Amino acid sequence: MTERSVAEPGALTLTEPVRHLRVRIVHGAVNVVGTEESATRVEVAELEGPPLVLTQEGGTLTIGYDDLNWKGLLKWLDPKGPRRRAVVSVAVPAGADVEVATVSAEAVVSGIRGGTDVRGVSGDTTLVGLSGPVRAESVSGGLEAQSVTGALRAHSISGDVTLVEGAGASVKAETVSGALVIDLDPRLMDGPPADIRLTSVSGEVAIRLADPADTTVEANTTGGSLSSAFEDLRVGGQWGSKSLTGTLGAGRGSLKATTVSGSIALLRRPDGTPHDKVVR
Repeated sequence: MTERSVAEPGALTLTEPVRHLRVRIVHGAVNVVGTEESATRVEVAELEGPPLVLTQEGGTLTIGYDDLNWKGLLKWLDPKGPRRRAVVSVAVPAGADVEVATVSAEAVVSGIRGGTDVRGVSGDTTLVGLSGPVRAESVSGGLEAQSVTGALRAHSISGDVTLVEGAGASVKAETVSGALVIDLDPRLMDGPPADIRLTSVSGEVAIRLADPADTTVEANTTGGSLSSAFEDLRVGGQWGSKSLTGTLGAGRGSLKATTVSGSIALLRRPDGTPHDKVVR
């Protein structure tokens, strides 16, 4: 095992192979990018408070603090707690698995082919060009994913979840009050059937589909409104609840969206013919 203490801003290059990266910080920012190089480069641009500890053992590189773990993240929201801040960038081999845990810090992960697991309390998270399985959790920070082709699992309490040009065959996203905005890439039409499952309590849900689409649709809301740009879908419901069901194209994929009081909108990509029907 190799352990280093970083007490001031600077950069270092690690030549030992890194197959698993773990980063845990409070306040500041984390930027992880996948590269085709075998070495790993760590740059600390800003550092306040106790030193960061870099530990490398058996292909696993851990960057963070000895007293910080995921189960104890919430205690660091206490304004009377110890002051610390770090801005860390890591260039790691693209095939590595990445875990990032933050409190009041932004996180950006891009170009990773291995698994990605990002958990934050109040900072925003951005995920770009990930091809491995992705899991993202947030309490109040927003989650934004772009061009993600791996299976995506996202959970947020009050932060919004946004997927742009999603091309993964599996998307499961949940919020309590945050909005769900899902834009599906037309490339899904040429791949395996997509399984999209979206759930929110009071947040709004908007899904943009390719035209022509190729999926079965089941959308339900208890107290919100439903709108659809696809005439082939049927509107139903009773006692205030509303549903939107039907098959688009051959129906190879599956789209299920459920809210309690939020609204649900199904949209076409711009090349489709706009024609929305709204049920209030």
